[in-house]
Order: sequence, then structure tokens, then C-alpha cells
Amino acid sequence: MSLHDEGEPDFRAPSLGCDCHFHVFGAAERYPYGTDLRYPPPLAPLENYLALARRFGIERFVFVQPSAYGRDNSCMLAAMRTVGAKCRGIVDIDENIPDAELARLHAAGARGVRVNVSPVKPPAAGFAATLLPRIERLHARGAEIGWQLDFLTPGWLTSELMSTLRKLKIDFTIAHMGMFLARDGVSQPGFQQLLDLLRHGEGRCWVKLTGVYRMSVAAGFTDAAPMARALIEAAPHRIIWGSDYPHLSFADKVGSVELFNLLGQWAPDAAIRHRILVDNPQHLFKF
Repeated sequence: MSLHDEGEPDFRAPSLGCDCHFHVFGAAERYPYGTDLRYPPPLAPLENYLALARRFGIERFVFVQPSAYGRDNSCMLAAMRTVGAKCRGIVDIDENIPDAELARLHAAGARGVRVNVSPVKPPAAGFAATLLPRIERLHARGAEIGWQLDFLTPGWLTSELMSTLRKLKIDFTIAHMGMFLARDGVSQPGFQQLLDLLRHGEGRCWVKLTGVYRMSVAAGFTDAAPMARALIEAAPHRIIWGSDYPHLSFADKVGSVELFNLLGQWAPDAAIRHRILVDNPQHLFKF
């Protein structure tokens, strides 16, 4: 959907508002893709994204490494150099990366690393256990350098990792509201566990209001609204928002303005939106 076909947003982000989850993609000849492609990578250069951000009033940015580039973070890092001090980055790296490379990424603005599993991966017995060595190693290294972990996992896997998440001693984010299917509602056990983690955990868990189209099937994403509101009600001080631009395999089905407007519906109180868009990202990403 063309940005110019979408109309104006219903509201503007407050000053210093932050988009905490989006991607950029450069020309394939300059930034080659990895071998494990989940979707046809688009051309989504930084200038296109910034044009969208200006329409929303967004002034701070957290780049997230897309799976299409694997662990080659160079496209994202180049965009971060252009944006400067008002951005941070979430990279994808090998857990045993040399200390010098970790320090280089930190100096470039990286503040976290992804634990990224395809949102459409079907349940697989024992798979969660295979992730534990990576999580434990990244947890130890994150504690040393002041980084966070960023989890993107299908809902069944989010549930299976819940006991691991409860033990983490560094900040961690859970993308796409944990990827619990909206059709199963607020009462589904995994989502109830997530709400409990937000309310009663160690204060390290943060949830991203992102990618609603990945778990919703209803027109206007109305089936996901009760879940978004339940997260906000449970812990408004640990909820962040992201556009998930450029929406990848959903780009022809959703509009960026439409998605931004959802935040106004889920959090109609301007003070709560200020917390989600400004205060929480400022605290979490140390702007």
C-alpha cells in the first residue's frame, strides 16, 4: 500500500517518541542476503522509513536486524551511522563473537541481540532446549556489556521458554506480543503467563506492541485489541511500540498509518501513550 494513499494519522507521537522495532533493506548488490530467507526481501531504504516516521512525529529509532541478512548487520549499521545518536540497534550475532567485535557493535549503537525463530515454525518437541545454550551465553555477555535480549518466537515457543525468561537477570524484550494467536484470546494459558511475567517478574520483561497482523485474522485487527489492552493494563511502564516497517510478507495487506492508529485505539489516554512512546524507550534504551 502506498504511504500517500493512507491518509493522515489519527494522532502524532509526543516529542521524542520512539519506534522500537523496524527494519531497513538496501540494494541487494550492495547488501547480499543470507541463505535462510523467510520472505522475499523488499527494497526499504532508510529515507523511505524516515519519511514515514516524520508523518508520525517519531524522533527516536531502534533498528532491528532482519532475518534476511542473517548475522551480517552491515546494512543496518550503515543506516544507524546516518541517523546518529538518536538511534539504537538490535543486532543478530553468534553468541561466541570476539569481545573486540562486540565492543565495536556497542560503539556503533547496538544495545541488544536477537533470539529470532520464524513466527510460523510449527511446534517441535525439544526445540526450546536447543536454544538454551545460546540464550545462556548471550545472557552472560549481555550482563557484561549492558545489553538486552530480544525474543521473536511463535506463541508455543514463547510458552515453552517462560521458565527461562523468568530467570533472566538482564532486560529482555518480547516482540509481537509474544506471538500468541488472537483467536485464542486473553484467557489462553501462554498469554496469561506473559501477563503474570509482566506483573510479577523481576522487572526485566518488556513487551513490544508490534506485528499485530502476524497473530490476528479479524478485519481491523479487532480480535487482538483485548490482548493489547490487557498488556497495557498489566504493566504500562514496560510496554513499547514499534511499526515493524516495512511489514515484509504482509506489506500488500496492511498500511503503516493504519497500524500506528491502532495504538491510539489501544491506549486512548495521551499520558499512557507518552509512557509507551517516550518514557519506556528512554529508560530501556538509555537515550
